[in-house]
Amino acid sequence: MGNAVIQVRDLVMAYGERVIQREISFDVNAGDIFVIMGGSGCGKSSLLKHLLGLLEPAEGSITYGDTNFTTADPVTRQLLRRRWGITYQSGGLISAMTLAENVALPLEQYSDYSASEISEIVALKLALVGLDGFQSYMPSEISGGMRKRAALARAIALDPDILFFDEPSAGLDPISSRRLDDLILQLKESTGATVIMVTHELPSIFTIANNAIYLDADSKRMIETGDPNWMREHSEHAVVQQFLRREADTNAADHAS
Repeated sequence: MGNAVIQVRDLVMAYGERVIQREISFDVNAGDIFVIMGGSGCGKSSLLKHLLGLLEPAEGSITYGDTNFTTADPVTRQLLRRRWGITYQSGGLISAMTLAENVALPLEQYSDYSASEISEIVALKLALVGLDGFQSYMPSEISGGMRKRAALARAIALDPDILFFDEPSAGLDPISSRRLDDLILQLKESTGATVIMVTHELPSIFTIANNAIYLDADSKRMIETGDPNWMREHSEHAVVQQFLRREADTNAADHAS
């Protein structure tokens, strides 16, 4: 299996009789920042849900290390999930809980740490994402960018091997988005975690990703894989080129007008 921490083979995603994507095969290597990209309606979020076990494949397999996640029993799946950290597009913080209580939740549920140890870990994780001193704040009392960082602190509470992100920069201004990208890079370097991300944000894709796949909505297939910077320069698929060059094309059109 080489350096792959995730192997996807011949995956078919479908809702009943309606096929979303077929024949998807790729590897995610240890330490990758791996991006799932494609146009609207191509199945990016559906693929993420399949990787998380929230949706089941119509065909094919998803393997984590030496474990076939697709055929694993519920106990084995749960043990695997404890090695993951997940952030959702909205952040997913519990509004009635403070930031400290949100970050402490996975530690309370899945660890044997004492209350004082959990408090120390929570303070450390919030400090790592630039929220030192915000333990007692409610999600409604901080900005959208800060909520994203608090959600990231919760995702890394258990020191996961793999971090999953669903549109992490959605709704953020460019400066906040860049700060979040920098933070993801820093955490990846400091923890050694592998990152899987769904995003359509070109600055994020080109700045932090080293591996990616492109899902095509028309053919319902994965038509490209590799470094997104390489894809932009060398892909033979026009739709991939259009997706990765759309910002430059827009800027050029604006300049010409």
